[in-house]
Amino acid sequence: MPTDDLPETFHVSTDEQLRAVSNLTRHRIMAVLRFEPATITQIAERVGLAKGSSSYHVRLLERAGLVKVVRTRKVRGVTERYYAMAARAIVLPDPGEGGPDVLMRHAVADLEAAPADGERHVRMAHLRLTEEQFAELGARLQALADEYRELSDPSLPDASLVFALFHPSSRGRAEGDAK
Repeated sequence: MPTDDLPETFHVSTDEQLRAVSNLTRHRIMAVLRFEPATITQIAERVGLAKGSSSYHVRLLERAGLVKVVRTRKVRGVTERYYAMAARAIVLPDPGEGGPDVLMRHAVADLEAAPADGERHVRMAHLRLTEEQFAELGARLQALADEYRELSDPSLPDASLVFALFHPSSRGRAEGDAK
């Protein structure tokens, strides 16, 4: 099933879905399925898990509606299932003030697990922007991410892009300045 046939977004709205997507292993499985369907064996190889563990995590994702079986085939009397994402993008609920941001925690874990000798582009910039500039920068970052997602080729190695544009809390700035 090509990714063009998928709905654009899937909104995580239940506790079961949030628990499923909050696990780092399942996050990595969803990354494997982001561009093309894969079997449990293929997923296990890409993520570095045993097939049994892969199967367990995929079943939880399937039960939560985040992944689905898109095709099956018989191989030596066994039915092989190909899984794909349920949508091109997963939208997580806002964690609320002070709540853990699942996406950012996973991004940091993936960055820490990336090969140390690999090429990385990591930068943090503190900006002072008008509300209009803030909105424009957010839109430009989203457009750039969308542009490169359209250029993605499943045969090429994975690359992750994560960005967060936000206003830090006044309390966090004051505590940071006091240290």
